[in-house]
Amino acid sequence: MSEFLSFTVLGLVFGAIYAITATGLVVTYTTTGVFNFAHGAVGMIAAFTYWQLWQDWHVPVLLALVLVLLVEAPLLAVWVEFSLMRRLHGASVERTLMVTLGLLVILVGVATAFWGSADVIRSVPDFFENTSTGTISSVHFFGQNGVTIYDQQLLTMAVAAAVAVGLRFFFKFFRLGVAMRAVVDDPELVALSGAKPYRISQMGWALGFMMAALAGVLLAPTLSSTGLSIEQLTLLVVNGYAAAVVGRLRNLPMTFVGALALGLISEYAQAYLPQHIHNENLLGVLPEVVPVVFLFIVLLVIPGARLAAAGRLPGRLPPTVANRTRSLLGAGALVVFGCALAALVGETALTTLSQGLALAIVALSLVVLTGYAGQISLCQLTFLGVGAFTMGKVAGGDSWWGVILAVMVSGALGAVVALPALRLRGIYLALATLAFGEAAYYAFFNNSSVIPEGSSIPVGRLLLPGMHNVSDRMELVEIVVATALCALLIGYIRRSAFGRRLVALSDSPAAFATVGLSAARTKVLVFSLSAAMAGLGGVLYAGQQGGIGANDVQFFGSLTLLLFVAIWGMRTATGAILGGLTAAALPVLATHLPPALADLTGLVAGVGITLLGRSPDGVLGLALMIDRLRLPFTRVGGGGDVPGLALGQEALDAG
Repeated sequence: MSEFLSFTVLGLVFGAIYAITATGLVVTYTTTGVFNFAHGAVGMIAAFTYWQLWQDWHVPVLLALVLVLLVEAPLLAVWVEFSLMRRLHGASVERTLMVTLGLLVILVGVATAFWGSADVIRSVPDFFENTSTGTISSVHFFGQNGVTIYDQQLLTMAVAAAVAVGLRFFFKFFRLGVAMRAVVDDPELVALSGAKPYRISQMGWALGFMMAALAGVLLAPTLSSTGLSIEQLTLLVVNGYAAAVVGRLRNLPMTFVGALALGLISEYAQAYLPQHIHNENLLGVLPEVVPVVFLFIVLLVIPGARLAAAGRLPGRLPPTVANRTRSLLGAGALVVFGCALAALVGETALTTLSQGLALAIVALSLVVLTGYAGQISLCQLTFLGVGAFTMGKVAGGDSWWGVILAVMVSGALGAVVALPALRLRGIYLALATLAFGEAAYYAFFNNSSVIPEGSSIPVGRLLLPGMHNVSDRMELVEIVVATALCALLIGYIRRSAFGRRLVALSDSPAAFATVGLSAARTKVLVFSLSAAMAGLGGVLYAGQQGGIGANDVQFFGSLTLLLFVAIWGMRTATGAILGGLTAAALPVLATHLPPALADLTGLVAGVGITLLGRSPDGVLGLALMIDRLRLPFTRVGGGGDVPGLALGQEALDAG
């Protein structure tokens, strides 16, 4: 009885923290229409700032709380709304998602710059802990066989309940709360009533950021044994995602119930599943696996989204389609240029180029899936890992049969992932792929019985007929040729009837279904094709570095690759190749810069998402827009007299 009550209390405490996190997500979405993927990073920044003020600078705890919750969080929210979000009203889900993912990368970079040193263990004590004696105030319930509840835990549950009740009344009965909900649907109508829509939107962002900061502050003492962790605090918001989805991103009471249910299920699973699971490695990752499995199940049972009608988004120009000749010329130019670099550059550049072009193949898979079909995936590096793992297990890891099997297994897994997610679109689909990727990482790639801890699965390089070994320079040539072939493939797909179906599915799912086309079949095919291409990229990526390990398939890797492709241009092959090269080159360049500029990824992400606020199609889309304004009518690729661009990058562009 005592054990059950103890786990129940822990479940309610963590559920309360998840409730506050999820409430902030729901508040932001309800008042701004944007699902903030950087919500966890905001809480992480708040937790580290709280530690800095209270523990390092010895600011009184109450003053530290005021500075974090009532000064830092609102000011950060106002900056985000003004500099990044104000131009996104009415923007596509994909575009807002990319901007918030970029904000996440920026905040993680800021935290790494200030608190990334592993030399200091940053621990936050309980509010009611006596630092001189080390004792914590507590209350005992239910007699001798009852349970002891610490005052910190009671405070957490009380704060969560107060937040839930207070926000419910605020949005239902207060004029400002009603206005904050209304500004999402029709800011012009709100302006007619004398209010300033951007001020109301700023208040929504400020309220959401304050909830994230509050969750970070309450979560910090629970990590006192291990110390604050940038990655752990940032990704704990996944639990908040699950609770927010229970409330369908709008219902605060259901969000609160979902958060408590998740907290209880997580603690009960850790308490009682060890009796039935004898794999110690799997037991060790239960705290991470249970929430993402909960999220995936919730996403499968929520009602399906209505099909969207057509309507071109403001500022998004119809893409040009390169003809076969231009695609062949562009691919040939890529091969010639790549071979020249393979003969001229040094060892470090060889490695970077090889890894970048292998990642470019994964990025090309995103062009087909997200750029053409409009299906968001946050788990492409999972398919990269599956392809590399399969290759490493077949015939010594360097067999052409291994390549074929790796592509087939990755493609089949992509189809399996697509099947349960057929009803999902937009944010829900992104969350489903995130949940799958995280579950695969913790249960498979980070499982020492699959890949030994600190080790990797050996993967060899592909031997061409008559060759006994493959040098680094020859490896680069192989990867360049594979990248060019994949670019030609997506160009052919875009010009084909299947490619036109993909674009139609993205533009108007309702019209797609109306004319009798099968959205389900098309989604399964494009997911399978995209995963197979990512698996091929994984084979080449792992072969270049000699193996595949858990660190190669982390969530942040999928996130940054997707972000860089979006920054360059999600609907172009050129954008994908530049995105893959950027993802590989930035960490190398950062090692040669002063410490103040070491977080080059965050810097590029900051510039990139600012650009995305102005140009939906990224850098290449902005160049296309400028060129169309400068040259009103230019003949492009056999498509007729259309506003166009005659740049070399169009040779590989396929949409």
